[in-house]
Amino acid sequence: MAIPLVVDSATLLCSFGTAPSALGVLPVRRTLAGGRPVACLTDAVPVLNIRPFGMCTSLANPAVASATAAALGVLTPQPCVPATSAWAPGAPATLIGGTPAVTVSSTCACAYGGMVTVLQPGNGTVLGA
Repeated sequence: MAIPLVVDSATLLCSFGTAPSALGVLPVRRTLAGGRPVACLTDAVPVLNIRPFGMCTSLANPAVASATAAALGVLTPQPCVPATSAWAPGAPATLIGGTPAVTVSSTCACAYGGMVTVLQPGNGTVLGA
């Protein structure tokens, strides 16, 4: 079974975001697929790697909770500022700088309750499984 590699500019989606976003992967590990840097599990730094998803709709986000309370309980989305942890699970047989690669089945959790998933890997190169 073939598993697509996730690379720089892959399309991501957050369960509490209002818009998709693009993954940012710096070319520091010099591992490319289709001419783009391949993502590894540690490529989850907010804003640098995981860019904002438009507006956040999670009441666990203090800005959303505050704005919603001020609007007398009407959900009031606020600008997304990701608060993400590392990706999991990765491809243990494919290491990028000693760290497993991100695959299309990898997810990344946001501290405000959102789950970031890969919508489009940004690449046609696949891993053999």
